[in-house]
Amino acid sequence: MIFKKILLIIFFFNIMGQINTATSVEKIDTTAESQKKGGSKKMGNPNITIKLKYGEVKIELFNDEAPNHVKRILTLSKEGKYDGVAFHRVIDGFMAQTGDVKHGNTKNRFSPGMVGTGGSDLPDLKAEFNDIPHERGILSMARSQSPDSANSQFFICFDAHPHLDRQYTVFGKVISGMEFVDQIKKGAPGSGTVENPDIIEKITVEK
Repeated sequence: MIFKKILLIIFFFNIMGQINTATSVEKIDTTAESQKKGGSKKMGNPNITIKLKYGEVKIELFNDEAPNHVKRILTLSKEGKYDGVAFHRVIDGFMAQTGDVKHGNTKNRFSPGMVGTGGSDLPDLKAEFNDIPHERGILSMARSQSPDSANSQFFICFDAHPHLDRQYTVFGKVISGMEFVDQIKKGAPGSGTVENPDIIEKITVEK
C-alpha cells in the first residue's frame, strides 16, 4: 500500500509538472505571437509637415529604409533651408520637384536659370535604393546621372511610376494632404519648368 501511494504521488507531481510546463510554453508562444504581430508595425519613423499655400501636407519619413536621406531631410528642415524653396519642375501626372536650397530659394538669390542644378553645402549622399514602389504620394530623392549624387532635391509623385523603382531613393510618403500637393502649379509640358512657381512655405519637424 505504501509503495502504491508513493507511485500515485510521483504520478500526480509528474502530471502537474507537465501542465505547468505546457502552460509556460503556451504563455511564451502567445507572447511571441503578440511580439510578431506588433513587430509588423513600423515604429519610430519621424514625421514632417510641409506647409503650402493650399494647406498642410503631413509626411512619414522612412528612417528604417533610408536613414541617411531621412537624416539629411531632417537636418535641412530644422535649419530652415527648405523654407521659401520653389517647386521648380512640376509635370502633371508625374511629379513635383523641389529642394534646390542653393538656387531655388525665392526669398534669397533665386536663380530661374540655375534652379534645379544645385544642392546644399553638405556632401552628396550614397544611394539607399529600396523596394518601396514609386506610387502616388511617395517622396524620393532627385539625383544626377550618378546614383550617389542625391543631396537636397526631392520630388513627390502624383501617380505610380514603377520605372523609377530602385533607381531613386524613396524616403517618405504623404499620409495626409495629398489634395494640396495636387494643386501645386504645373510647369510646361515636357520640361515641367514652372514660371512663378509655388513654394515650400515652411517645413516643420514633428516631435
